Amino acid sequence: MSDQSTESSGSPGKAILLGVGLDSDGHRRVTTGKNFALVGGSEETHATMTETVIKLNERLARTGRELEQVSKAEFEDIVGEVGLRRLKSGGN
Repeated sequence: MSDQSTESSGSPGKAILLGVGLDSDGHRRVTTGKNFALVGGSEETHATMTETVIKLNERLARTGRELEQVSKAEFEDIVGEVGLRRLKSGGN
C-alpha cells in the first residue's frame, strides 16, 4: 500500500500486515511471512488469522503484485473478498 513517505522517493516502501489475536488459551503463538506477522490469539483465532492472510496472499499472487503495490481501494476490495470487514468507528 502506498504512503506519503514513499511517494517523494518514487520507490514503494515495504508493506506488512499485522494480526493481533486478543483472546488467549495460555499458549504463545507467532506466525510470520514475507509480508505479515500474526501474534497471539487462541488456537482457533490464530488459525483463522493464518488462513485469512494465506487467502489474501493467494489473491495478490493471482494479480502478480505485492502488498505494497496495491492502492488502498484495491486492498479494501481484496480483504473483503477474503472475508474481512471494516469495523464501524464508534465516533471516538
